Amino acid sequence: MNTIGSGVREIRIHILGEWRVLYVAKFADAIYVLHAFQKKTQKTRRKDIETARRRYKQLGE
Repeated sequence: MNTIGSGVREIRIHILGEWRVLYVAKFADAIYVLHAFQKKTQKTRRKDIETARRRYKQLGE
């Protein structure tokens, strides 16, 4: 998920629908979960990408 930021990864969960967890682990002190959501279509919603991108930027501040 480099469209969100460097080092951002995605976990895909296939239980009771499709779920995604976007996280970044490039920082030495922690793993940060940026966003978790249920996917209802093939394409990831812009709102979900923007939420994760905004939270990623907050980590750098």
